[in-house]
Amino acid sequence: MKLLTALFAIVVGVGGTVALFYGLNYLVEHTLPQRMRDTARPWVFIGPAILIVGLYLLFPALDTIRRSFMDARSTSFVGSKNYEYLVTDPGTRETIWNNVLWILVVPAVSVAVGLAVAVLADKLRPKWENTAKSLIFLPMAISFVGASTIWGFIYAWRAQGQPQIGILNAIWTQLGNEPVAWLDQQQYNDFLLMVIMIWLQAGFAMVLLSAAIKNVPDDTIEAARIDGATEVQIFWRVVVPQIRSTIVVVGTTILILVLKVFDIVLVMTGGRNGTDVVAHRFITEMINNRQLGRASVLVVFLIVVTIPFMISNIRRFREQESAR
Repeated sequence: MKLLTALFAIVVGVGGTVALFYGLNYLVEHTLPQRMRDTARPWVFIGPAILIVGLYLLFPALDTIRRSFMDARSTSFVGSKNYEYLVTDPGTRETIWNNVLWILVVPAVSVAVGLAVAVLADKLRPKWENTAKSLIFLPMAISFVGASTIWGFIYAWRAQGQPQIGILNAIWTQLGNEPVAWLDQQQYNDFLLMVIMIWLQAGFAMVLLSAAIKNVPDDTIEAARIDGATEVQIFWRVVVPQIRSTIVVVGTTILILVLKVFDIVLVMTGGRNGTDVVAHRFITEMINNRQLGRASVLVVFLIVVTIPFMISNIRRFREQESAR
């Protein structure tokens, strides 16, 4: 029955979409005057998408903003009380600071690792280049929950005298040290969680940056070599400036993804020991604490932080299109 239900959903979904666009296009072609067809035809294809985005994205966003001024049950207006909580609550401030750390570290390190692999793999023979890139890109096929489970075995901790199933503690104890509960150490447990995100996103950065590097004209590189530039100088002064737009886009994309991350924190620590982030705190406030007003404020905070980066990306895309 599950298989039949899935097949029915695919047939109805795909078939219904085709029928919708075909029917709307038929109405335009056979009911409107010739002078109006060219104007109406683009709306036939983009109109349903705008409707769906408005219904399932824009309306919930506006409703969330409304709820951010309401109480825990969204029944009474409380003004800016929830926003005051966002600023004054120590736990929430710690959560926001953790997000700032994620924003500063994860995109920068992911882009750096992806760029390094792209440059070094480009020096290999095609067979080994493809192998190296495949290994780096492989984690992209794993979900955040799956990756967190894998790294949970790496960070696993058992008491002194018990077999250490965690790879990190197995190595650490073999060096003569006592086992460490890595994720309980507040001075660096945030960074241990960031490693998982970097492991997942380095492959994404590598693929896009590698394609950008291969599009750098050979003439500019040869001209720099003729002028006596070293390979390091060529990389920083010739290659990087020509792929700067790709670096910015990749970094911004990863940054927006970082703002939404909650799976890693949920699986690894549940936000304990100072590892909470805004997206996970939102789920905690909404589901565990039943504080819809506070949860809505956290969502509004994420929206406000994300908008400037989205605008920056859109402007950059427009500049690239106008330069073509």
